Amino acid sequence: MPLKQRTIAIMGYRSVGKSSLVIQFVEGQFVNSYDPTIENTFVKTTKVNNQEYDMKLVDTAGQDEYSILPTQYSMAIHGYVFVYSITSPKSFEIIQIIYDKLLDMTGKVHVPIVLVGHKKDLHMDRVVTQEEGRKLADSWKAEFFEASAKQNEVK
Repeated sequence: MPLKQRTIAIMGYRSVGKSSLVIQFVEGQFVNSYDPTIENTFVKTTKVNNQEYDMKLVDTAGQDEYSILPTQYSMAIHGYVFVYSITSPKSFEIIQIIYDKLLDMTGKVHVPIVLVGHKKDLHMDRVVTQEEGRKLADSWKAEFFEASAKQNEVK
C-alpha cells in the first residue's frame, strides 16, 4: 500500500508542552526546553490499521486569546491536537478560544481533533480535572487523552 500523507497541527497556549510531546513522539526523548517555539515541522512515518502514514506534525507557536491564527492552520491540515496543561486553568480556557477561532476560520462544523491534557506527571499541581477535559472533548466530538511527555505516557 502506498504511504498516505497527513498533516497535523499541534495547537495550544504557550508553555503547555506542545514541543515536548511532539519530540517525545517523533524522537522518543524528553527535551526539557524552555525556548519558545516559533514554528517547527516534524515528520514521522507511522502505521494505523495496517495503513502507513507519512505524518507531518506542525508544532505551532503558543497561542493566546489575542492570537490571530495564520490561514495556513486551516489549509491542508487533516487534523488537530489541542494541548492544555492540567496545571494551568488559563491554558484550558485559551484552548477553547483557539478552538472557536479555528471553527470560525475554517467554516467547518467538524474538524478531526484530539484534546490532550498534558503534564499528568505533575498530578500534585493538577487544577483541571480529567472529567473537565473529557467533558470538553465530548462537546467537540474529539478524542481525549492525558499525557506526560516526561514519562512518555498517554492514557
